[in-house]
Amino acid sequence: MSKSSVVFVCRDCGGESIRWGGQCPHCRAWNTLEEFRAARGGREPRGVARASAPARLVPITDVEVDAAPRLILAWNELNRVLGGGVVAGSVVLLGGEPGVGKSTLLMHLAAQAAADRRVLYASGEESAHQVGMRARRLGVATPGLLLLAETDVDLVVGAIERESPAIAIVDSIQTMHDANVEAAPGTVSQVREAAARLMRAAKESGVPVFLIGHVTKEGAIAGPRVLEHMVDTVLYLEGERGQDFRILRAAKNRFGSTEEIGIFSMSDAGMAEVRDPGVVLLGDLRPVPGTVVLAAMEGSRPLLVELQSLVATAQYAGNPRRSANGVDLNRLHMLLAVLENRAKLRLGERDVFVNVAGGIKVIEPAADLGLALSLAGNVFKQAVRPDTVIIGEVGLSGEVRRVGRLERRLQEAARRGFVRAVVARGAVTPPDGMELVEVLDLSEAIDAVFPAHHRAALEMPGGTR
Repeated sequence: MSKSSVVFVCRDCGGESIRWGGQCPHCRAWNTLEEFRAARGGREPRGVARASAPARLVPITDVEVDAAPRLILAWNELNRVLGGGVVAGSVVLLGGEPGVGKSTLLMHLAAQAAADRRVLYASGEESAHQVGMRARRLGVATPGLLLLAETDVDLVVGAIERESPAIAIVDSIQTMHDANVEAAPGTVSQVREAAARLMRAAKESGVPVFLIGHVTKEGAIAGPRVLEHMVDTVLYLEGERGQDFRILRAAKNRFGSTEEIGIFSMSDAGMAEVRDPGVVLLGDLRPVPGTVVLAAMEGSRPLLVELQSLVATAQYAGNPRRSANGVDLNRLHMLLAVLENRAKLRLGERDVFVNVAGGIKVIEPAADLGLALSLAGNVFKQAVRPDTVIIGEVGLSGEVRRVGRLERRLQEAARRGFVRAVVARGAVTPPDGMELVEVLDLSEAIDAVFPAHHRAALEMPGGTR
């Protein structure tokens, strides 16, 4: 009978302690230590050096970086988020809310890679029959897609080494079980050991491994925080149940930028990439007070989005509501204070609601001017011209500042048919056929977008109440 040792593992940082305590000795987090019993039967104890030849040191300039080219998928949206394709031997962790489409997305990815090669799909949550039914419903069933309904990580690793597939998908990492660890699947020790086994298999065989991870109610991937440090790429699939769009973001990527996003549409037939997001995100623009068009940058791609706001009489006096969907709530509070003090618009006692259409999140300061003019349009009951795009950052003194990559944003707006742009004052060459309205501060921007004589009566005492 094998002996076992007991250690306590922090579920946040993965640090170990030989005795339990209320506080982790490594990351100082409270109540995060969990018991971990490791059997010492057939596996070599940690810290014991193997008798082997000395490690061979290689100058970094001699490393062949082009020896293993990326696997290019059929969907450019996936390639963009991954940094240009799938890197050989990489480990990618995909998280998201239940039902958002994680398994569906990776099933499409598997079908694209299995067009001329083999792909291993290891399912620990569904039987092979259930996965086969889903593949046929999505129309991605192909002989190159090999199914393995198994939770034993040893069998999954063995299948990867034996079959050497183009891609291996594990659905999900929380269901994998290592027989050498005396703990239930999904616990800190099991998730960490199973991920470590799969990571070693990926690095040694050169097979890219995709892991699906469950998330907690706070939206973080369940399990030890060290899991995200171990893998090469961490992706999150976002989307509301009532919306067709799904957004894939990279929170970590060792092989590319984390600023890129991929946009997909969800339907009964599965998922499809949105090749031209501007067409579906903008829709039919109407001159409605509070509606403006912003030019945001998502990585290297300019994206035109529609921002809507609504200003209403506060339902509870002295306690106005502030709701922001798609923009930073703290940024909204700052702009409300700037409008109140610099532009003399009375918004302190009004309910304010802001929404970015399509479920897109705009967190860069380039949205400041558009958001401020959207709120001002509600006060004046005037709409911004539908052929106008607004780009600029607003400071605490009310000044409007230029933003990065302004030329690319303007070119995208011109390509979409916009003929007018409100930007910060500065030297920039507009695209052919586009009029630039250059402003110095927020008050000047309001005067340029909304006729001054309509504002005069509203800015009088009691005019905006």
